[in-house]
Amino acid sequence: MSSGRKVYVIGVGMTKFEKPGRRQDFDYPDMAKEAGIKALADAGISYREVEQAAVGYCYGDTTCGQKCLYQLGLTGIPIYNVNNACSTGSTALFMAKQLIEGGLAECTMALGFEKMQRGSLKSNWNDRANPSQNHFEVMTELRPFVPAPPTPQLFGNAGLEHMEKYGTKKEHFAKIAWKNHKHSTNNPYSQFQKEYSLDQVLNGRKVYEYLTLLQCCPTSDGSGCAILASEDFVRKHRLEHQAVEIVAQTMATDLPSTFKDKSCIKLVGFDMTRRAAEKIYQQSGLRPSDAQVIELHDCFSANELVTYEALGLCPVGKAGEFIDRGDNTYGGKHVINPSGGLISKGHPLGATGLAQCTELCWQMRGEAGKRQVPGAKLALQHNLGIGGAVVLTMYKLGFPEARKEWLKRQGGQPREHPQPVMGQLVSQATSGVADSDGFKTTPVFLEIKKAMEADGKSYIKKVNGVIAFSIKNGPGGKSGTWVVDAKNGNGSVEFNSGQKPDCTITMSDSDMFDLMLGKLNPNAAFFNGKLKISGNMALAMKIQSIMPDSAKSKL
Repeated sequence: MSSGRKVYVIGVGMTKFEKPGRRQDFDYPDMAKEAGIKALADAGISYREVEQAAVGYCYGDTTCGQKCLYQLGLTGIPIYNVNNACSTGSTALFMAKQLIEGGLAECTMALGFEKMQRGSLKSNWNDRANPSQNHFEVMTELRPFVPAPPTPQLFGNAGLEHMEKYGTKKEHFAKIAWKNHKHSTNNPYSQFQKEYSLDQVLNGRKVYEYLTLLQCCPTSDGSGCAILASEDFVRKHRLEHQAVEIVAQTMATDLPSTFKDKSCIKLVGFDMTRRAAEKIYQQSGLRPSDAQVIELHDCFSANELVTYEALGLCPVGKAGEFIDRGDNTYGGKHVINPSGGLISKGHPLGATGLAQCTELCWQMRGEAGKRQVPGAKLALQHNLGIGGAVVLTMYKLGFPEARKEWLKRQGGQPREHPQPVMGQLVSQATSGVADSDGFKTTPVFLEIKKAMEADGKSYIKKVNGVIAFSIKNGPGGKSGTWVVDAKNGNGSVEFNSGQKPDCTITMSDSDMFDLMLGKLNPNAAFFNGKLKISGNMALAMKIQSIMPDSAKSKL
């Protein structure tokens, strides 16, 4: 049994999850600020009252957490940057909870975000050992490695093993994805909100074996945040009416059986999930099967299916029957992934655990709108990362009577959670230069275009890269992107070409004009926040060499 203090979630917030690159002004600090401000507003407190913060992300340089939280205030608090694969967000939550439980803080923040690249996950580091190497080595001993993305193979093989051992059908996996896509139609924060037929899920484009595209989570951009507090803090700030208690929480990592038992099911976290469930019971006397609403890590439909059994929601080998009875959706024993899950809501790695927390707090407070699970009193969160770690968290209303009294004062009806900030979408790709009319920077890029047409080879020699110049606050607030290709053929300069760059430089129209003419120092612009760079930083340092000197005098 835990001997620490009780811990409550007093505020949550998240962004809408987006396809990478779909939304303008959605770099990781932007999305993190949005989620952080929402969570603080939900709690009704100032950032100055947060004593420590844990910030989770997988793709980014060091101290991204500081970059994000400095926007909320420079209060000097400890900020911990966390990376724990796909369980990163819930690991940040786990750390923030322990700080309060152990008496080291009264109020903490857990923040998670991710800015991802499109397509299947891949390693960014090819000059060192891959942390999941042991998992893939065992997998290839058991099943041949085929020309398909590696992660779907890892989880897909767990499903194949389940079919062979227990007679599960491919329709059972499709039913999981069909259910989650259906749930997401009521979630405005979800990346996808489209309902598909079972036939569309079952017979869609195959990614690996029986796993079709609609059974795989997409890469996503987004952020989530939770504010945690002690009971003294809750009472001092009169937040009993919305405080959600973390009843139990545990983290587990891989056991010897993960690798020694030669099982594809165990390779994807079956035993560490079961170990975490046992520890939850030891802490609270509650089992995962006691929860009415569950947010479960469904990176692939196969993982949701095998996790039903690892959590004890049904006996081992009986997940197919559990699905056929409808015990994983509304009207059944549990509602699993009312948010749409990772498959439909999206999976920005560092944000996923905090988004799950946000959804379940809304469910416990009765604020989930059309997704609300009737009569839900206990919630379970399952967040898994291969490599590996799993975090289980159980939630319930902290002060049910205070909630009842508060609802009476509100007229008896709970409010619905806030609607997401939709943001402006990136303009559609077109190569028409006429669309750039009116931008102050247009003459600058036309001069670069002329110079490159005259001597593209020298540009390629000195630059050797594709740079996108994302221009904001143009005429009438318009945005657009010039792409300078100084890498391929004789080079090119196009407006809104849609070509994938090696580096993207984002600035306002007027600041970009001054930068290209040498009137604005790039280092000063970067540190003042006027210039944002994503991608190859070394390439970005070559931007002033792109502008021909002869053109500077003309402009």
